[in-house]
Parts: sequence; structure tokens; C-alpha cells
Amino acid sequence: QESMHAYAANVYTTVIEELMKGKQRKFIAVEQEFFRLWWDMVATDTQKQQVHQLLQEGRLEFVIGGQVMHDEAVTLIDDQILQLMEGHGFLYETFGSRPQFSWHVDPFGASATTPTLFALAGFNAHLISRIDYDLKADMQKNKKLQFVWQGSPSLSEREEIFTHVMDQYSYCTPSQLPFSNRSGFFWNGFATFPDPPKDGVYPNMSLPVTDANLHQYAQTMVANIKERAAWFRTGDMLWPWGCDKQFFNASVQYSNMDLLVDYINKHSAEFGVTVQYATVSDYFQAVYSRNLTWEIRDSQDFLPYSTEPFQAWTGFYTSRSTLKGIARRASSLLYAGESFFTQYVRKHPEGAICKCKALKQLQSLRWAVSEVQHHDGVTGTESPKVKDMYMNNLMYGMFNVKKLMASIIFDINNAKKNGEVYSSVYTKSSGKPGATDVDQYVVVYNPLAWNITTYVLVSVSSEAMSVYDELGRSVPAQVQSSMESQSTYDLYILVEINGLSYRKYIIKPSDDKQSAFIGSSIKYKRRDLTRAAQQSPQLFPVVNNCYQIVFDQNTNLMHSITERETNQTVQFTQEFLEYHVNGDTKKGPISDNYLFAPNASAAPVSKAVGLEVMSGSLVTEIRQYFYSNVTSQDYIYAVYTRLYSVPEGYDGKLLCHRIEQEYSVGPLELNREAVLRTSTNLNTRQLLYTDNNGYQMQKRPFKAYVNNTVARNYYPMVQAAFIEDDTTRLMLLAERAHGVSSQGNGQVEVMLHRRLWNNLQWDLNYNLTLNDSSVVRPVIWLILGTKAATNALYRTSGLALEHRPVVMFGALSGDKPKLPRRLQQNSVQDLPVTVPPNLHLQTLSIPGWRYSSNHAEQVRIIRMG
Repeated sequence: QESMHAYAANVYTTVIEELMKGKQRKFIAVEQEFFRLWWDMVATDTQKQQVHQLLQEGRLEFVIGGQVMHDEAVTLIDDQILQLMEGHGFLYETFGSRPQFSWHVDPFGASATTPTLFALAGFNAHLISRIDYDLKADMQKNKKLQFVWQGSPSLSEREEIFTHVMDQYSYCTPSQLPFSNRSGFFWNGFATFPDPPKDGVYPNMSLPVTDANLHQYAQTMVANIKERAAWFRTGDMLWPWGCDKQFFNASVQYSNMDLLVDYINKHSAEFGVTVQYATVSDYFQAVYSRNLTWEIRDSQDFLPYSTEPFQAWTGFYTSRSTLKGIARRASSLLYAGESFFTQYVRKHPEGAICKCKALKQLQSLRWAVSEVQHHDGVTGTESPKVKDMYMNNLMYGMFNVKKLMASIIFDINNAKKNGEVYSSVYTKSSGKPGATDVDQYVVVYNPLAWNITTYVLVSVSSEAMSVYDELGRSVPAQVQSSMESQSTYDLYILVEINGLSYRKYIIKPSDDKQSAFIGSSIKYKRRDLTRAAQQSPQLFPVVNNCYQIVFDQNTNLMHSITERETNQTVQFTQEFLEYHVNGDTKKGPISDNYLFAPNASAAPVSKAVGLEVMSGSLVTEIRQYFYSNVTSQDYIYAVYTRLYSVPEGYDGKLLCHRIEQEYSVGPLELNREAVLRTSTNLNTRQLLYTDNNGYQMQKRPFKAYVNNTVARNYYPMVQAAFIEDDTTRLMLLAERAHGVSSQGNGQVEVMLHRRLWNNLQWDLNYNLTLNDSSVVRPVIWLILGTKAATNALYRTSGLALEHRPVVMFGALSGDKPKLPRRLQQNSVQDLPVTVPPNLHLQTLSIPGWRYSSNHAEQVRIIRMG
């Protein structure tokens, strides 16, 4: 809101005004969030008509056209598509046009998913900037900054796109003037927050163009153009004019630009160049007209990104882990809400839910999930108050969608007549409902398009619990002491739900007829790791049908895992470590929201480990607590490892084949970066594989550098990573983004949390020191097995982790639950859907669109309106 007030609204207001004054002037607009806010809240009818005119004349051009310029490292392709659709839907509905070029100049590294997505979206060219500094220098030298990128190994040449990499000057106009100590080419100064200056004189305004310095300005500009032209194959030079937060005082900007453009063209014989205002479309059309053959680039991406030897931009893969987790849960809930609402409208067109209100509820979350995909959003590279804005918008949108889903359940089952109240939706990211002694309904919705068998976790107040389905049949369940609270218990309920359907379960305090199995606890003595190394291992196993995990009682650490089908045993140990980083710029490189710059190898953080094993017929949970020493009262790190079993008659394949781990990390000491390192005896040769945005896997060979080797070998794990040898693979699946690396043979380490402070003035000015004192609770699923077995499991398992069931609660009034008449028949059939088991169905409608499927008709309607 401050940005909108201070400069963004003035960009569009003054740029439109200035474009109307000169036919030669042009402008490109990139992200839609600010433009939409301006269009809806600020623009007059006259200005709207002028925008329509400028677009038709090609003097105003929308590039990318998404809600934001999304981050490329830590976003899921689902969410990239969502925010692109959100922006494109607005542009098509409003102007009948769609963008055809990208301007992805600011994300911190370039993923191979983005060019694939843009090719699929019908873009004609892709433009990027931030790639590794030494690679860019080499590409400049060899005139290889332009190429055809085949970003997907499976789609290959079917979805390729011409790609342009900005040179070393990046996307901003050079500011250095050899004839003045003031900056040049940024004549409107710097935006001031929260209010523009009343006199219109902004700070740090550049030296204006006058008769006295016009020739010197022209010489500077032409020299820079010629320097850059030597790095490209054609004589067409893209010279970006502008930078962050510019053109809010467009009259000053254009008047100086006009003088310079006119002067150079009048003296083109002397300077050897001509210049003109151009859009991205104009530039690429000029390049295409040269009819050259371009080098093909395969699916290799441009990650990680470094700007200098000690400036590896790999810290943001983990920064603000809580925001990353909430953003992903919000995305999952949005897809669940949209699919649920779509079915409701189809099956109950006369239902009591107000469709207009429902669309607004969904739209609030679409907007929040779209905007947080920004390259200074989900990345965690924003100031705390901007982070709070993202969180508030996400939580508000989630509340709306939860409320909508509860209302749909209420309406479908005519719950008012039966005393049922569905008041909240539970997800682990937003807290558990209060445990209660009264009977509860639990309504569980499966957002996946295939049938699932899984466990949902509910907090209850007593060990004596029974669980029943809609027909009064007993449901397998297990209750045990809570890992979070001494006053409550964890109740695991085995749910079996058709694709895109829901079921209802009743939780009742038990008297004599107990149906939920009570898990038993064994607590092991806290072990001193400094002494354990001198003792021979004392091993004990924890088993389900797929895995045997062996722990060493001398250390309370994991010792090995055996995959039972092949009887393959892998040595397997885990430990928490911390990278210590410098916070004083005078003493060397620093870590911040963006950068990871460790000053040494990671150091172990725990000298003692406590262990508790919760055993049950359905779930076995191993709780490990890591202490700084044997006598410490509090732990900073914990791991909760779960093995699942299912009774006979249930499909437990996916449940059985995953080892679920939930971590508790924090609060950290200052200038610490926390990692979990898993070490195996697999001969991996330090080769790591990570996913590109949950889309396709990338090979990540370990590379040795003169400086900063640790940080420059970190990669983003958005959804999956694995290491393997000739026979066996260890796959990691994540429900939020992390930085991941393989720093040794057979090792994989995941960065889980960061807490930093430094005295870099730029960071202090923008409050980017990341003093994050939170406790984070990420979840990772481990799959161990042959390559063939893990290949068959990981896609489905990854989607099952991403789109976990949505759980809704309702208290029952009265002594006995009264089942609604329809439920007495078979509630599973309320929303029947039959789809192939391998199909993941997503709702790709855009609520609120009003359009004709005939493009010509749609454009006619828009222009008439």
C-alpha cells in the first residue's frame, strides 16, 4: 500500500499522460498487481480510454502479464500457472489481449521451468538477466547471450523459446557519468515513502539534460551502446531505460529522454548509431528479421546465482521458512476449495450458497497465493512488515475458503435440522482446534483425483476415544500422548476416501467400549554423544511392512534402514549442524535474506540426544530431542519420525513406503543457519538431483570453486531431491521449499532455518537482516528403494504430500448423534467422481471471468464496452 501511494499509482498516471503527448514514446508494463490496483482504484474513465488506445497503437505493451514476476527457484509450477492465469485473465477480460513476451529480469537465477511454461503459454521470446556472474562474462565474450532454450527434456523442441540474457549492466540504465559526480539517466529521482514530496522535488535527482551537457550525455550513452553491442550477434541493441521504482515522475523522465534521443539521431553520422523508443516486441521483431540460426540450449538451468565469488544467492532458498510453508498450504487449500465448490455448483445448482460471495471468497485466496509468488515474496527477501502483509492476506484468504467449504458441507447435508455446526477447518499450519469432551464430527475432504488411504491427526483431550464412520462402523484409530502438549493427545484416524470426495467421522469419548488403540511409550535415557563413540553399538529395530529402521541405543541416533522387499540395508545417520556466519561487513562476506556465506564448515550442535518411542498397531513414532549438552533443560532441535501400518483390507502401499519426518527447529542463536545432514553409505560421488519447481528433475554435480564452494553447491528443493548409487535411491519429498546440497559422498543436507543480523547499510535501510526467532516445523517424507520402485512412488507421493486432506470439525449437540437421512444411505456417494487413478485433476477456471469463447466476439464486446 505504501508503494502504491508513494510511486506505483503515479507511474501509470503520469506515464499514460506523457505517452499521449508524443507519438514516438513507448512503455512496457510488467506485473499486473499494481496496474490492477491503479485501474480499479485510481484510473479515470479518460485514462482507461487512453490505455485502450495506446495498447491498440502498440505504444503501451504488457509483458509477462502475470500477477507478479514470480520467483523461479522456490515456487511450484502449479502456483506459477495460477499467478500467470490471474494476470492474463484480467488482461484478456479487460483488453482482449494477451502478452507474448517475457521480462523476467529480476528473479535470483533462472529455472528451466519458466521458459517451458512461457512457451506453453504462447510467448514468442523470453528475457532474463540474473545468472552466474562468471558464466555471463563467458557468454558475453563469445556472443552467446541469445539462444533457443528447450527447457523441458521431455517436451524438447516442441516447446522451445528464443531467450535473451541481459548483459552485465542488467536491466537498469547505467548511472555513471564521466563528466559529473551526479548519476545520470534517472532524472525523476528516488521514490519517497510513505508520501511523495509536496514540492515535487525528489531526492537524488540526476543531472538534467541541458544545451551545455547534451553532447556529453550523448557520447556517454553511445559509448555504452557500442560496448554492449559487441556482445551480441546482431546490430540491434536492447538498451533498457529505467530501473526499480522509476517513471513515477514521467514528465521529467520523458522530457530528458526526448532531448537525448533527438540529438543522437540528428548526429547519427557522427555517432554511428540511431536510437528509438521501443517495446520488447519491437526489439525481438528486429532480431527475428535478421533471420539468423541460433544455438540450442538444453534443459540445464541457471541456478544457483552468484554476483561475486562470495555472493552466492542461495540463502533465500530457506529464508522465512514459515512463510514458505503457509504459502504452500494456502495454495493446496485453494485447489481443494475450487474443486469442492465446482462440484457443489454442478451437483447442487439450486443450493443455498451465494455463488457471488463464494467466488469472492475464492478470489481472496487466489490473489494472496498469486502475489506471494513474487521474487521478493515467497523467497523471504522482504522486510518484516511486508512479510506480515503476505501472511495476513494468505490467512484471510484461507479463512474465507475454509468458511466456504464448511458452508458447503452444512448446506449439502442440511445440517441445521440435525444440530451440527461446522465452524472451522483444521490444517497443521494454522493450529489445532481445542480438544473437547463432547462428541465431534470430523469431515475430511480428499482434493486429489484418486482414492486415498491415509491418516489424519486430531487433537483430543482423553486417551479413551472411539471413532465411527457415517454408518456407525468402527474406524481404525490410534491415540497417544501429544508431541506438542502435555494436556492433550494425538488421535490418528485411518481415512479411506474416493477422489474429490469427502467422508464424515464421529469421535466419541469412550466408556467401556474403546475402539482407538492406545499407543505405548518407551523413554530411553539421554545419551552423551561424546562418550558414545567409544562404545560398541546397541541396536534395536522399529519395523513396518516396508522398512526396518535400526537405532543405536548408545547414541539414540538412527543407525540404518533396510528396505524389506529387496532386503537392501543402507547405513543411515542424521545430525543437526549449524553454519556460523559473519555479521560484520568489515570482517568479510555476510549472509542475509538473499545470500549464504558460511565462514567455515558446519558444526554439530548437539552433544546429547533423548529418545522416546511411541509404539502402536497403526503408527510408530520415534521422537528424538537434541540438546547442547547432557544437562540442558531445553532442546532447540527435535525429529519426529513416523512409520505407518494399515490393517488388512486397506490399500496401504503409499503409507507403508514413506518414512515421515517432522522437525522442530529454533529459536536459533543469531547468525546461525541450521541444516539436517543425512549420511549414508551410498556411493553417490556427491551427485545430487533436485526438482525444478515440482516439474522435472535436474542433475546437480558437485563443483569445486576457488572460493565459497559450500554456498555455491546449494540448490533449491521445491518438492523433491534425491541421491543414489548404482542400485539404491534415497528420495526426499518436501511440503515447502528448502536449500539442499550434497557436501560429501553419500550425503544430503537440507537447510531448515536461518537467523541472521548484519550491519550492511543496504540491509539495514530496508530491514533485511532476517532476525527470525521463530520455531519452524517442516515435514519431509523419505522414500528408500530401487530406482524403479522410487520412480513409481515419488510423483504420486509428492502430490499426496502437497495436497493432503482438508479436515473440518463440527461439534455435536445432544447425547446421541443424529445422522442425516442422506448419510444413512451412503455419504461417500454425495459427490461421485470417476477418473483414471493416474490423473491429478486441478481446477483451472478463473472465478469472475465473463468472456465469449470466440476471441473475435470477445474483443468486440470489450471494445464496445
